[in-house]
Amino acid sequence: MIPAATSNGEAGFVPHSGGAVFNTAIALGRLGVSAGMLTGLSNDLFGEQLISGLQESRVDTSHVIVSGRPTTLAFVKLIEGQASYSFFDENSAGRMLGPEDLPALSPQVSGLFFGGISLACEPCGETYTHLARQAAASRVVMLDPNIRTRFIGDIDRYRPRLDEMIGLADIVKISDEDLHWIYPGNQPLAEKMERILAAGPTIVILTRGGEGAAVTTCQGIHVSAPAERVQVADTIGAGDTFNAGFLARISQHGLLEKETLRSITPEALHDATFYGNRAAAITVSRPGANPPWRHEVNCLRRGCGRSAANRDGSAGRFPARDTSSIDPKAHAPADGFAADAFTA
Repeated sequence: MIPAATSNGEAGFVPHSGGAVFNTAIALGRLGVSAGMLTGLSNDLFGEQLISGLQESRVDTSHVIVSGRPTTLAFVKLIEGQASYSFFDENSAGRMLGPEDLPALSPQVSGLFFGGISLACEPCGETYTHLARQAAASRVVMLDPNIRTRFIGDIDRYRPRLDEMIGLADIVKISDEDLHWIYPGNQPLAEKMERILAAGPTIVILTRGGEGAAVTTCQGIHVSAPAERVQVADTIGAGDTFNAGFLARISQHGLLEKETLRSITPEALHDATFYGNRAAAITVSRPGANPPWRHEVNCLRRGCGRSAANRDGSAGRFPARDTSSIDPKAHAPADGFAADAFTA
């Protein structure tokens, strides 16, 4: 629920679809990647809104598990464009998803994306960890912890789970704030990135808002990419869109496989990071989590006319719940997923 003035001038909230992984799935679909979402959704009016939003952005919804439980709600507070969230998630359709509810994955699914609040609550946190354990041996796994400390009910349970997910992941995208939460203390960010890398991932990406992104790999490659300069409306969905842009470019390069990912070149890594930054720049230039379509990112790259990042001021989607976004091979039939969604 995003704040907006009512017709009589009083403060109110408008429902927008979203959620960390939901936003990433939406962005993948708009960027031309065959993607889908695996999550629990309600059959209430908010759940219908979420399903429609996914389908309108060409995201496959065949693996969505629909129930009569309520939709998770997230109320947004904006201070100078920076968003903070209050979640209402008890007994929700997404939160109550259990391992027994998980569908079988198609062989065409080559990658899974996990992250957000669904790793921090039960039983869905264990459900998505179970899915990652099953898939990690044969599919690329990307993780963005996207830590919401107010949502962590049992920190002694969450920390070991997060450690396990980092160890299962091939790609970890993390913010400087999250990195400091995982490894408290004054150790430099570069050293903390190396600690993440030592846990098992092939690629670690550190995002720093307006300062851009820095990337390091297990092969000793280090690249960085500056953020695109745009007028910022708000930061909702910026990191989620970066994730999709990075994955989309990796997929377009034919690198969304575990072995080929380990041999990624500095040029391909740099290109994917720049592409993620460009996609995120368009999202922050307009209100709400409203990821760009592929032609908009291409337009920004070419600098055609007015920047695509400033052309569309329409309100967009905000975060849904979070967790496993599965991204299939680049030109395969739609058979991918992101896990989790709610209405904000």
